[in-house]
Amino acid sequence: MANDVKPTRKELMGIEDRIDLSERGHDTLEQKRDGLIMEFMDILDEAQDVRSGMGDDYEQAQAKIDMARAVEGDVAVRGAAAALEDHPEITIQSKNIMGVVVPQIESSKVKKPLDQRGYGVLGTSAYIDEAADAYEDLIDSIVLAAEVETAMKKMLNEIETTKRRVNALEFKLLPELRESQEYIEQKLEEQEREEIFRMKKVKDKKEDQEREARKESEAESAEPPEGEVAATS
Repeated sequence: MANDVKPTRKELMGIEDRIDLSERGHDTLEQKRDGLIMEFMDILDEAQDVRSGMGDDYEQAQAKIDMARAVEGDVAVRGAAAALEDHPEITIQSKNIMGVVVPQIESSKVKKPLDQRGYGVLGTSAYIDEAADAYEDLIDSIVLAAEVETAMKKMLNEIETTKRRVNALEFKLLPELRESQEYIEQKLEEQEREEIFRMKKVKDKKEDQEREARKESEAESAEPPEGEVAATS
């Protein structure tokens, strides 16, 4: 890249401006990267807690449904599940974390009182109620896990993108710009030395010419006039 630039002061000033801008951009991206990593670590801790809680909720729901099937029978459990009229609803909004837009998922109509589950309270036992409670908790955990996992993936992608930009500035663009800067500075120094040498040669030549002119003038003034030479003879 260095050999492709013109060794002029205007070009040097432009490269120096680009170096200054790139260095400031590099510092800003580094700060963003570090901030994103800190936010990601917080989300990662939350994700681990959510995963653990979702696993516990799943085991609890599975144990409750197995108990309900054992006591009430599979037909009764399926009938209670089919009686549900209002299904859960999911609303997705967004929030901004360090410039990264991540989803904010909210669920509604998940947890319902007994009289809104659709099946007859008197025709079922507490085992089915407990199974329904457990699965409602599981659905809430799944929704929260989806929100946290998606945010974590988006943050991780943004961290990788920012790291690539930092590395591109640090290991490619800035070294190339500094190489071009050094190349131009060397060329300008060479031009300046050549100009000084040329001016010195011109000055020396002029001084030589002036000395020769003085010598000729002195020689002419030292010669006697032609009349005097003849008289002497």
